[in-house]
Amino acid sequence: MSSIFPVIFILLVVLGLEVFSYILVPKGPQQTTIRTALMLTLASCYLMWMVTYMAQLHPLVAPYRTPKMEF
Repeated sequence: MSSIFPVIFILLVVLGLEVFSYILVPKGPQQTTIRTALMLTLASCYLMWMVTYMAQLHPLVAPYRTPKMEF
């Protein structure tokens, strides 16, 4: 069976990367812009991965096979 643990684990990794990106961005006039861009990029990548992962675990439509017609 599938588990929610990979989703939570990757979330914690992404949150850790966001904290590091917040701390390690050098001071300057564009510091806020760089921090925002990095955090939005990480959050968007995580959301895309999570939606794709969950869609594969729980598909909305079950696959079906059309009958093969012979001529």
